[in-house]
Amino acid sequence: MKISVVVSTYNAEEWLEKVLIGYSVQTYKDFEVIIADDGSRQSTKELIDKYAANYPVPLRHLWHEDLGYRRQEILNVAIVDAAYEYIIMTDGDCIPRKDFVEIHAKQAQKGKFLSGGYCKLPMTTSKYITEADILSGKCFNVKWLKSIDKLGFSNVLKLGASKITAKTLDFFSPTTPSFNNCNSSGFKEDMIAVNGYDERMKYGGPDREFGERLENAGIKGKQIRHKAIVLHLDHARGYKTPESLAANLAIRKEVKDKKIKWTPFGIKKQESPV
Repeated sequence: MKISVVVSTYNAEEWLEKVLIGYSVQTYKDFEVIIADDGSRQSTKELIDKYAANYPVPLRHLWHEDLGYRRQEILNVAIVDAAYEYIIMTDGDCIPRKDFVEIHAKQAQKGKFLSGGYCKLPMTTSKYITEADILSGKCFNVKWLKSIDKLGFSNVLKLGASKITAKTLDFFSPTTPSFNNCNSSGFKEDMIAVNGYDERMKYGGPDREFGERLENAGIKGKQIRHKAIVLHLDHARGYKTPESLAANLAIRKEVKDKKIKWTPFGIKKQESPV
C-alpha cells in the first residue's frame, strides 16, 4: 500500500529537521512526505528544499500565506493533493520511530481510522536529541531518555513495550481511540467523504472533531497507541485561547448531538450533497 504522510508545521525549523531525519530512515519505503505549512517563513522552505534534493522518498512542500492560525485549511489542501490512497496525519514536532509508517501500513483496515500514541518530552530532552540519536534510534531508548530528564510512566510503557505487550496494552486500554493529528491515519476516500477538517476551528480539538465525524459516518477508531510511536517535542502554544477552545467545544457538541458527518466548512464550501 502506498502512503502519504502529511506533516503540519509553522515556523519550527529546528523541530521539523529532526522529524525529517526520522522519516528518512523508516523501515517502510513506499510513501511520500507532504509538509503542510501554515505560512512559515522562507527558512522553512530552504530547509525542506535542502532535504528534498536527496531524500529517500518524495518530499513535497504545500504552503499558504500566513494570515493567522489556519492549519485546518492547509491540511485540507494536503488531503486533496495526497498522491496515495492512505494518509497518515502527524505534526512537525513529532519524531517517528523507524517502524512508524510500517505499523500504520500493517494496521490499516477498511472501515477504520488508526489512533496512535505519542511520548511528550520536556524541553531539555527535545533540545538534546541530535541527528545521530535519531538515525541510531537511541532517542527511543527509555534508559537513555531518563538519563537526560524525567520520563512519565505512560511514556515508559509505550517506548518499552514489546510487540506482544503493545498489542495487549492496546486491547485493554481504557482510552478511546480518537483522531489525534500528531499520530492518526485513514483512507483518503473516507477523509474526503466527511469533507475534511472544519476550517472554522482553531487550536484545541479540530482533529478530534474530524474523527468524531468519521465515527458518525461509520469509520471507527482503532487503537495503536502502544504500537505506533512518535516523540512529541516540547513547544509553546501561543495560539491557544479560551475563545477558540470554547468555540471548538460548541462545534463538537453539535456534531455529537446531531450525529453530523459532513461539514460545509471543509474541503468543499457547501452543504452535504447527500
